[in-house]
Amino acid sequence: MLLFPRRRPAPVPYPTGSPEDLAARWLRWVAGQDWATSPVADLNGEHAGRDQPDDVWFLAGTFGGPVQRDCTVPAGRPLYGPAVNMWGPAGDGPPVLGDGFGRITVDGADVELREVVVDAVDLAGSEDNPVTQTRRIVPMAMWGLWGLVPPLPAGRHEVVIRGGDGHGFTVEAVYTLDVAAG
Repeated sequence: MLLFPRRRPAPVPYPTGSPEDLAARWLRWVAGQDWATSPVADLNGEHAGRDQPDDVWFLAGTFGGPVQRDCTVPAGRPLYGPAVNMWGPAGDGPPVLGDGFGRITVDGADVELREVVVDAVDLAGSEDNPVTQTRRIVPMAMWGLWGLVPPLPAGRHEVVIRGGDGHGFTVEAVYTLDVAAG
């Protein structure tokens, strides 16, 4: 009898598209929810899993101040989100925070952040969404410091998002993530 070693599954690829594409998808995800189910306004993780795409798990900061979120993430999903970001009408150009700062850690280790600018993305959100506040298509621009985290191993992990505008506005979202077994 021949014994063959078990083959390891192929690694899950990172989401397709540029960081700008992912940031635009993230903004569409946020605009797809109304204020009551907004992932950015979520205080405890209750809405963190709503309408997540199949190839990435989006993380959200806050509209200011600290939150503690607990949620379960499917195995094999990279995480993507902003440490700090701003959006506004595309005609005005991206709302760059010159003094903006941010940090994302996973289990205490820093995640590399990248400045991402989205010049224009057409958003058609829910009626009472926190991005455009309308169902109409609205061109939006966005700036932020974004982090991409490779898929985490099964188990419990802490992801901390902190950022601000350098002028008193701060964001802190502490995620306790249970990554499901694959």
